Amino acid sequence: MKTIGFFLAPVLAILVAGPITLFAQGESAVPFLLISPNSRYSSIGEAGVGIADDASAIFWNPAGLAFQEGQELSLTHANWLPQFQQADLFYEFLTFRHHMASLGGTIAASVTYLNLGEFIRTSSSGPEEIGRFKSFEYAVTLGYGTKVSSTLGLGVNLRLIHSSLSPLGTEQEEGKGIATSIGFDLAALYKPTDLEIPLTGLSLRDRLSIGFNLSNMGPKVVYIDADQADPLPTNLRLGFGYRVIQSEYNNLTAALDFNRLLVRKYAPDSLKGPKPPDPFYKAIFTAWGDNGFRKVTTGGGLEYWYGKPRLIALRAGYFYESPSFGGRKFMTFGAGIRYDIYGFDFSYISAPDRSPLGNTLRFSLVISWGGSEE
Repeated sequence: MKTIGFFLAPVLAILVAGPITLFAQGESAVPFLLISPNSRYSSIGEAGVGIADDASAIFWNPAGLAFQEGQELSLTHANWLPQFQQADLFYEFLTFRHHMASLGGTIAASVTYLNLGEFIRTSSSGPEEIGRFKSFEYAVTLGYGTKVSSTLGLGVNLRLIHSSLSPLGTEQEEGKGIATSIGFDLAALYKPTDLEIPLTGLSLRDRLSIGFNLSNMGPKVVYIDADQADPLPTNLRLGFGYRVIQSEYNNLTAALDFNRLLVRKYAPDSLKGPKPPDPFYKAIFTAWGDNGFRKVTTGGGLEYWYGKPRLIALRAGYFYESPSFGGRKFMTFGAGIRYDIYGFDFSYISAPDRSPLGNTLRFSLVISWGGSEE
């Protein structure tokens, strides 16, 4: 993006976070960590923590790695915020997972990259160009998932985060708009093999899965002034997956996710001045004091597979957040195909014209070999 004023880079960084609640925008640093990375789960309402049965589990729920065998490589590309027709914004997500019996589980790695475009720097005294720079952010994640029982998997991620918004501060600041930090995730996935609903006689055997992921915990991100550091977008996801239909050639799965950003910032005190945001280990609890469950977003959808082995997929979903905190509501659609070890998925967001996410397309290439999901 070629635009006047280098101060716009941080503004774009806030906007690119995707379907997070409006209240969160501007309250945390590096919101790109919340972008739904792959086409498959993006097309079922941004819901995946309760399923997490492919390599993208490193984002949705690293505990899902515990139930996977073999190897898988996946690459996703998206032109980001397509409503900005002149913007050269794009998003890339590369991930790989590998089952290692010697470690008692599955390891994974991913690279997330967001290009924010090129900016023209001008002086405060006039519109003349005095330089150009590019803004970008990336994260490198290492993950591990292992079973603690036949039905319960645990997962953990460690993440290196780098944000380069501007090589210079404003004319009144010293330093650069560049920061590096670390973060980590803790997750669990429960897949009961013998579960019945009391008094109904209905069995959920091998049909239900429940996932939990607490992600992006870590120190605040410091660009120029440590006193103005912003927290990471610590995020809680609780999700459910349910196999509605299980047959030789037809399989239908439902997914439902609840999402809550756990960031706690405070309005400046008229006498004491600004109060720093709570550290992540405190905000996990104090964030609920800020409108509690009203800031929870919901996403869900259906995924249908035909074929033996699975050949063609059709997907649809819906994402919702409270009108009091952004009011984002949009439909998601997608499809996929598998042949031998190769797969291709795409997803589409259908949102109102005013939404910068409207008409967003993601494309994912998947190569999976050497094993199968348990």
